[in-house]
Amino acid sequence: MAERRDAEAGAEAVPGERENGDGGAGAAVVSLGDGWENDDGAGRRPEDEAGRGVVVAFGQTMKTLRVREGLEREEFGRRLGYSASTIASFEQGRRIPTPRTIERADEVLGAGGLLCLWKEQVERAQYPVFFQGMAVLEKEAVELVSYDTLVVKGLLQTEEYMRALLGMRRPVLDPETIEQRVAARLVRQDIFDRWPAPLLSFVMDESVLRRPYGGRDVLRGQLEHLLLMGQKPNVVIQIMPLSCEESAGVDGPFTIVTRKDGKKFVYAEAQGTSALQTDPEQTTLTAARYGIIRSQALTARESLTFIEGVLGSL
Repeated sequence: MAERRDAEAGAEAVPGERENGDGGAGAAVVSLGDGWENDDGAGRRPEDEAGRGVVVAFGQTMKTLRVREGLEREEFGRRLGYSASTIASFEQGRRIPTPRTIERADEVLGAGGLLCLWKEQVERAQYPVFFQGMAVLEKEAVELVSYDTLVVKGLLQTEEYMRALLGMRRPVLDPETIEQRVAARLVRQDIFDRWPAPLLSFVMDESVLRRPYGGRDVLRGQLEHLLLMGQKPNVVIQIMPLSCEESAGVDGPFTIVTRKDGKKFVYAEAQGTSALQTDPEQTTLTAARYGIIRSQALTARESLTFIEGVLGSL
């Protein structure tokens, strides 16, 4: 329990950074979770008591504004592109609207920006406390690099691939939870549309390309998506071939995020656990390790050709 409390406190401290900023004792944040790259562990519903309070308060505010405008749920939902039951879920704090939905609701209700003030808090509420720091870091990143060995990085997954992974979870997830988690992951992919564009680098093992999660059609769509993403000027995708006799990535997958102020953070996860590392020495060493991994992998051009070859073999 003490470890859990320390982890939660540390995760909350990441966005603003600790006051001493010295990276000394306590700089490594270790949190218990259920894995964020395999299934992101995130849902479009609040994941903790504080998050539920935020979402309920937002829903009540939206309902008050809707009633003030004299709109029934059916009409309001029609204007937003949702059913009346979904609007009820938003207003009762059972589901979390996307940032774009909040902006549209603010416009429809003539709220003058009142609902938009809730966007950041409401969006964060979909994540457990231990991941909220990482979610904020993704939004602030000027550079994000990752090495993956089991599945395609969540930020690069197609919707069909996401659903395939979520459908394999044990214990089995209910359909509503799957929908919520898919929506949460798609929101995170807004990182590709930001400007200034962050520098994004992804290295993945060849085995990731060959596992037909969801079937050949799902894999084919995922490989096609990787080829498209690899064409973006700020995105580099590299493959570590199975024939490679040396790899500095034998300790497993990880992600490094660099903020505008130059501070680096390392995120890693394993069965049932996740860790956000802030110690300067460890983050520097991990960044150096990633550089070695990149040098051992195929070049970006060779990797896209390699992906095309795998796609052609399906």
